[in-house]
Amino acid sequence: MLGVLFNDRECKELSYLLRKELDEMLLDLSDHRIDTDIKAAIESRYKVIFRMYARLASPKELSRYARNHSSR
Repeated sequence: MLGVLFNDRECKELSYLLRKELDEMLLDLSDHRIDTDIKAAIESRYKVIFRMYARLASPKELSRYARNHSSR
């Protein structure tokens, strides 16, 4: 476990970076041209980034990035 202290501006920046990364991964996961193995790797990374974002975001903001199992 690693602890990090951020000020308000740094939290907003980190939140922005995580949102952009989640957006990119959602776009890649919906692309039918990407191989299944690559999508599995993206999905694994998505889960990690999503959990990081969940520590900063409100439930309303987080719901935008929650994936259901039928979207795979």
